[in-house]
Amino acid sequence: MKTSKASLLAGFTLVEIMIVVTIIGILAAIGIPSFVKARSRSQATACINNLRQIEAAVQQFAIEKGKRVGDVVNYPDDITAYIKLNSENSIPPCPAGGDYSLALVGNIPQALCSLGATVDPPHVLQ
Repeated sequence: MKTSKASLLAGFTLVEIMIVVTIIGILAAIGIPSFVKARSRSQATACINNLRQIEAAVQQFAIEKGKRVGDVVNYPDDITAYIKLNSENSIPPCPAGGDYSLALVGNIPQALCSLGATVDPPHVLQ
């Protein structure tokens, strides 16, 4: 059998492979920090939306039960009937791992996340 010299030389050189790996590394260096920042921004937005829903539930509960300024609302027992629950039949948790708590009736804001302003972007109702 006759083999041609061209088929023996087919393939990529080490320099070409190194250039491709370098380009992939540069793209990863650009993309990964952007992904992490977008993820934290998304978690903060979801947490703030949860806080809004919890605050609305507290206000509904306070009006229906005749609570006054300075009264205590127990989280989550008092407001569970006033908020849409997740698939586990519980109030949606903070996606970043924070814990929700309630201030006294009449305080602004009433719903608080334990992460608050300690993370960037902050998990705070404004």
